[in-house]
Amino acid sequence: MPDPIMILELGPDHLDLLFSVRNGLFDNPIRPDQAETFLNDPGHLMFLAMQGEDAVGMASAVINNHPDKAPILFGSEVRARDSHQRQGIATKLSEHLLAKGTALGCEGAWLATKVANTPARKLYQRLKDRKIGDIVVYDWGDSGEP
Repeated sequence: MPDPIMILELGPDHLDLLFSVRNGLFDNPIRPDQAETFLNDPGHLMFLAMQGEDAVGMASAVINNHPDKAPILFGSEVRARDSHQRQGIATKLSEHLLAKGTALGCEGAWLATKVANTPARKLYQRLKDRKIGDIVVYDWGDSGEP
């Protein structure tokens, strides 16, 4: 019987754990400079879904502060390994991110996903999203997307 899935919030003391994550969970290899900066910034949030010593899912977000608005949580990524999809891991990770954002004073959350990303869209609908139909997203530079 496999180990149960445990959700772990990462902080500055988890840098070595982040470096031990097997390839395939993140888009690219972990960059030491970026990993340390991310984990040391209280406005950056990351959770790992752990099965024993193996990270089988991840979710990250950033708290967006602005001088005339309440903080809002911007969801960056939610992912479960292919071998662990459809087990509720992404849902648990998303719920942890949303709860942490709320606990830190965020009055809302938002994210974007591609129209063709059906699994992500189904996940967000289960989390009682509010789809905004009149928004346009732009990007600049090399976002790593094809």
